[in-house]
Amino acid sequence: MNRLIDATLAGVGLAVASPALAAAAVAIKLDDGGPVLYRQRRVGLRGTDFELVKLRTMRVGAEREGAGHAVNEGDPRITRVGRVLRRLSLDEVPQLWNVVRGDMSLVGPRPTLAYQVEKYTPRQRRRLDVKPGITGWAQVHGRARLPWDERIELDVWYVEHRSPWVDLKILARTPAALFGGTYKGETGGWSK
Repeated sequence: MNRLIDATLAGVGLAVASPALAAAAVAIKLDDGGPVLYRQRRVGLRGTDFELVKLRTMRVGAEREGAGHAVNEGDPRITRVGRVLRRLSLDEVPQLWNVVRGDMSLVGPRPTLAYQVEKYTPRQRRRLDVKPGITGWAQVHGRARLPWDERIELDVWYVEHRSPWVDLKILARTPAALFGGTYKGETGGWSK
């Protein structure tokens, strides 16, 4: 999508979602007293790092426990409030700020961690040819229920075939995809 359109839609989305974000922030704070936001370095366009923002759904320091950065279904590191936020995908809403800032777009491959990008093949690196998105082709075709290589291949397909029409199709299919499950075993479908 066009940068101006993305930023405008993301700004409107943040305004509309602000009551839900405020309620979520209070709930997170009351649940365990920890920080409301979770910030993580991710890899974006052309391999540039940026700071991704989410609502915190796991215990503080959870990435140093259990499955590390991967999240399993029923993961004990997820807080009570976090389970609800994840089920409704509300934890991802603050990424609209990443869209406003220009780090992400509404549609594109999901941003990944540096250790994952280091293992990409030259073909898989093609997914870095576009800005990462809040939703994308792989997201509407199974999310983390798909093996990692298959998700990356769907993202590469998107890079090779992207158009306003494909973006609109992805946006239209995203609400249904949100309820299709998000977990794929111990490593989130990624082989370490």
